[in-house]
Amino acid sequence: MPGGRLTAQERQQIALGLADDLAYAEIARRLDRPTSTITREVMRNGGPGGYRADLAQRATQQRAHRRRPATPRTSSAAAAAPDDTALREYEETFTTLLMQSGLPRMAAAVLTRLYVADSGSLTAAELVERLQVSPASVSKAVALLENLGLVRREREDGRRERYAADGDAWYQSMIAAARSNAALAATARQGVDVLGRDSAAGARLENMARFIDFVADSITRAAEQARDLLHTGPAPASPPDDAPEA
Repeated sequence: MPGGRLTAQERQQIALGLADDLAYAEIARRLDRPTSTITREVMRNGGPGGYRADLAQRATQQRAHRRRPATPRTSSAAAAAPDDTALREYEETFTTLLMQSGLPRMAAAVLTRLYVADSGSLTAAELVERLQVSPASVSKAVALLENLGLVRREREDGRRERYAADGDAWYQSMIAAARSNAALAATARQGVDVLGRDSAAGARLENMARFIDFVADSITRAAEQARDLLHTGPAPASPPDDAPEA
């Protein structure tokens, strides 16, 4: 069923789909599953190049075995359980997406936890506790994210540091991408001079440069116009439909 756990047979189908170089979306369609489910399954079990159905099935059984038995909940705790489950699912989805963009799994997991934390920052000890990993793993992941400009350090009283997700990094990333594209367009135009503007190859490179220039300029202008959105506070709550008008 689409909402249940993946079966051993479904994992075999995923492995066959990867062997046939099918996209995650196509594998998901054939299994009647969400694409996020297939993406998460593959990325947490070796990635597209290392996924094996038998190992994935065994790992899932081991994770289920390690889970502690559920303790009795009060009515209020039971009501909060679906939210906790939804949060864990979202964290896994977000981590998988960051991994697809090129981040190692641990760095992606750290960045995800920083973004979903209400404060936007966590200490090393808090990250270790939430991710259930070693301090060395967190330290290595934070160092990588800091080098990429995605995380900044904040000194607290004493020697303890907090790590904060830098929202402005997305602006800087867009601007860097635009500059990279502009350099690509300039290189394409050098080829036009070499091959001749009247040649088919020269025309192809000129069209490529014009397209890239247009897109890079659009990205730069949009990033400048939208930069303040990265620092906008929570939207005010909407009044109920039956609230009296002012």
